[in-house]
Amino acid sequence: MIDVTLQNFETEVIAASMSIPVLVDFWAPWCGPCKSLGPILEKLEVAYEGRFKLVKINSDDEQQLAAAFGIKSIPTCILMQGGQPVDGFMGALPEGKLREFLDKHLPGEHELAAQADAQEAQQHLESGDVHAALERLGGALAANPGNDDIRFDYVKLLIGAGQLGDAAAALAPGLAQIPVPLRFEALSQWLNAMEFAATDPRGAWTLEQFDQKIAENRRDFETRFAKSRVLMAHGGWTEAMDELLEIIMRDKLWNEAAPRKTFVAILELLTPPRPKAGDAAPGKTAGGIELAGKSAVQEDPQAALVSAYRRKLSMMLN
Repeated sequence: MIDVTLQNFETEVIAASMSIPVLVDFWAPWCGPCKSLGPILEKLEVAYEGRFKLVKINSDDEQQLAAAFGIKSIPTCILMQGGQPVDGFMGALPEGKLREFLDKHLPGEHELAAQADAQEAQQHLESGDVHAALERLGGALAANPGNDDIRFDYVKLLIGAGQLGDAAAALAPGLAQIPVPLRFEALSQWLNAMEFAATDPRGAWTLEQFDQKIAENRRDFETRFAKSRVLMAHGGWTEAMDELLEIIMRDKLWNEAAPRKTFVAILELLTPPRPKAGDAAPGKTAGGIELAGKSAVQEDPQAALVSAYRRKLSMMLN
């Protein structure tokens, strides 16, 4: 259990909730129900052996934090995950009800093991050991097959490593969802481009060969589309999108709108991951608490690129 103030709120609540659920207990010294609830929460924090973190905020002393969460009465408990409130309750619940509340949200043993493997995989990637990262992510997905985040990272890494058969097998459960999540559709488009470049004779063409054939017929959409897929397979994302835009500009519905779908898939693959703890909007903390003064924020170049190409697509479709 940790006492939280405005000074350590970012570290102990927002940042911590990125890796472990954080239960925030708003209380006050004069509150009778708070005195009965507090010891039970502390007991459960120990009993759950690190599956969640308990923090306490004195709502009298930290009125700015209480106001930010809209606290109307105490005790009030808010569960934070991924930097955001996901659930909560008011009043001094009995231990059985508290366990029901926690069990509804907290990860089980298999999920915890999967999360640990995923974190270790990220460390391997940062050190350049792709093989070890794949082993860890594969183990994480086997331990928790319902985790779409791990599945996405695993398949993306498999495709990047050229292990296309394994990637297709790992991606299949994601594509079986209804509707198919956009990020899995994006991986499918990338995988198809990689397979095309590896098996179609045009996969060995030079860009000059493609351009020569296109110069003979600007509406040779089949060649343009093949060129875009080869570019995707070799990491030429912006060049691939430029070629796809040429098709979309001339015929939005060609080949059942395959160029548009491929373009959207590339945008999804290029979109930067969601901000981690500590990344905040100008003038606010990551938790949304207003701060005095202004800060200069420069847009991430990758995000700027994606935004620019989204606008280009929108102009072509309108």
